[in-house]
Amino acid sequence: MPSSPCNDIGKLPRNEHTGNMSVLVTSLCICSFLSLMFTKITFKIVNMSKRESSSLFRHRLKKLLSQSEMTQAAFAEAISIDRSALSQLINGPDPRLPRAETLLAIATRFRVTTDWLLGLSDDSGAVTQTLDTVQTEAALDEQGRTAMERWHEDATGQKIRYVPAQLPDLMRTPEVIAFQAQASEMERRRLLSQTQRRLRLSRAPEADIEMCMPLQTFEVFAAGVGVWRGLPERARAAQLTHIAQTVEELYPAFRMYLFDGRKRFAPPMTLFGYLRAAVFTGDAYLLIRSKQLIRELAQSFDSHIRAAEIHAHESADWVRQLQNR
Repeated sequence: MPSSPCNDIGKLPRNEHTGNMSVLVTSLCICSFLSLMFTKITFKIVNMSKRESSSLFRHRLKKLLSQSEMTQAAFAEAISIDRSALSQLINGPDPRLPRAETLLAIATRFRVTTDWLLGLSDDSGAVTQTLDTVQTEAALDEQGRTAMERWHEDATGQKIRYVPAQLPDLMRTPEVIAFQAQASEMERRRLLSQTQRRLRLSRAPEADIEMCMPLQTFEVFAAGVGVWRGLPERARAAQLTHIAQTVEELYPAFRMYLFDGRKRFAPPMTLFGYLRAAVFTGDAYLLIRSKQLIRELAQSFDSHIRAAEIHAHESADWVRQLQNR
């Protein structure tokens, strides 16, 4: 069976807006998404021997290499692996399956499906039906809207499921935003505008938003450690008060659940009903349009809510009492 792609997980980005994580398929968020996708693929491979699947993969990889008219070195670079690793996949003594992130890199780069690569389907398909690799928050459309705003508006009347990378961006205070901007006035203005837009969307009459995240995210912030080292205690206390007040103001249209991050992991993402999902990769979004994958992500999100330590009706009080610890 293919091993879990999360065996090779890297570190989380330092924060939602200044992380250096690229949108390469080796990112943590993509690996987390692949865990869901590979569960489905693994069940399919049960009905096919691993050797048969490996042989079909090798045959189709060679076909892609030939069609690309690239050298092995260029092909390997295009999918972010070493030339020696590619040689093993193509000419090794025993056919073998690649790691999950390598499989997705091949599918994304050469516009084929993972099922086709693994011999589970004869239809190569188009990976763009599932993924649009990059969508940046800074990019505006002709109406001056960001991608996130467009997706929110497209999903009007549907439930939004949200997992923030750090503090919920719609609840940041100006002082916390300035701290995150690291003395960049342009970045400070961008983050402030982003916060105001997200809060406005959350206050819309038709808003229906569920947010879940590790309770440790707030504990780390309250203690002023990690990426929050250097932020004054007064600013941290004001931020916690603001979060508690905002949660109370928006409830029940906005519901915050907190789970134990030592027991569970959820990649930072937003699910816009069942229309699309945007997984945050550090400085851009991995956009998912596959209905099946979105349903699987929604089921995973809902499992975090069922396992929550702090439920929506008590989350504001829980955040507020962190100041007294």
